[in-house]
Amino acid sequence: MRAVIQRVRHASVDVDDRTTGAIEQGIMALIGVAPEDTQAHADKMLNKLLKLRIFGDEAGKMNLNVQQVEGGLLLVPQFTLMANTAKGLRPGFDGAAAPAHGEAIFDYLVARAQQAWSRVATGEFGADMQVSLLNDGPVTFIVET
Repeated sequence: MRAVIQRVRHASVDVDDRTTGAIEQGIMALIGVAPEDTQAHADKMLNKLLKLRIFGDEAGKMNLNVQQVEGGLLLVPQFTLMANTAKGLRPGFDGAAAPAHGEAIFDYLVARAQQAWSRVATGEFGADMQVSLLNDGPVTFIVET
């Protein structure tokens, strides 16, 4: 699994002019699933998303996680994160899971996140989504499991 995470002041996802998920301060995570990814990979990713210390403490140091700042977690499926761009000018998507597998792992991640934290919102798997956010910092990381 691969995620591009951004610390945000707010973020939202719209599909067909309706908001499917929105958060205030927190983490917006674009999630890519590989063919070999399992529920164990999703569990490891969730632990990173919830525990990664990317929010400032009283001294301005990145020492707090999203739960400690009572932030939101916006999970957005993004198969293009698994693209191979090493050769040529057209991305190859062999590194992305088949849609059924990708959706199953993403849905598992969402369900586990909702069990672990009350402030979880999502995009919609397979949909044409418009993502809006205000990156805080900017602070952006790539996380892989």
